[in-house]
Amino acid sequence: MKLRWLAGYGPAFVLGVTLLAFWELYVRAGQISSQVLPSPTAIIQALIEHWDVISIHTMQTLLETVLGMAVAIVFGLILAITLEISRWSRRAVYPLLVISQTIPIIALAPLLLIWFGIDLGPKVFVVALYCFFPIAVACADGLADAEPELINLLKSMHASRWQILWLVRLPGAMPSFFSGLRIAATYGVTGAIFGEYVGAYQGLGIYMQLSVNSHAIVLVFAAILVTAVLSLLLFGLVSLIERIALPWYHGTVIERKLS
Repeated sequence: MKLRWLAGYGPAFVLGVTLLAFWELYVRAGQISSQVLPSPTAIIQALIEHWDVISIHTMQTLLETVLGMAVAIVFGLILAITLEISRWSRRAVYPLLVISQTIPIIALAPLLLIWFGIDLGPKVFVVALYCFFPIAVACADGLADAEPELINLLKSMHASRWQILWLVRLPGAMPSFFSGLRIAATYGVTGAIFGEYVGAYQGLGIYMQLSVNSHAIVLVFAAILVTAVLSLLLFGLVSLIERIALPWYHGTVIERKLS
């Protein structure tokens, strides 16, 4: 297990440490001001010193992200199932769903501020918009790619469309659903921060904006570090839930790799 982990993540870890070391040396050797580019050690120190404030903003951003992802999961699953049940709706809605992604969501944030104010709702809505597409598309494709042999078997037993959906399509779509959810987990924190940039009382986005206005660049980098860690933690949490919920799928994947 340890050897597999080292083989999978060892090169990335070594590369990351090397880049951080070069960054530290570059800042120190070039005597670059922390107002321009703070060193990694200065960022960690600032994060520790200001953690009591940063943690409050972090929890607010995390709350917005989790609520937004929950909304995206509910409506993404509903839409995916609707597209699978009705072929007409798939032909009508799926192209529009793809076209909707050409609209920059960040451009909608000011409108949400005008319509709904700067409370929690608009930020949750922005996160939901960011996370909805990968979840809905991944789940819809997973439902459509169910094993035809199993479907034909159930049809020969006079199973209804709902029985086929429940017994074959939904279980078969779970790996695709979690793949989309992992992507959404990395988008969610970014969506919350974009929503906070437009207007908020708390959150990492407004904290970074206030830090820029006060020329505290090291605190901006500290907030960016927390943002990256939050995204990684959510990604890891989704992966862990997937392993617990789909042990049969990961067992099959491991067997294929070993063979």
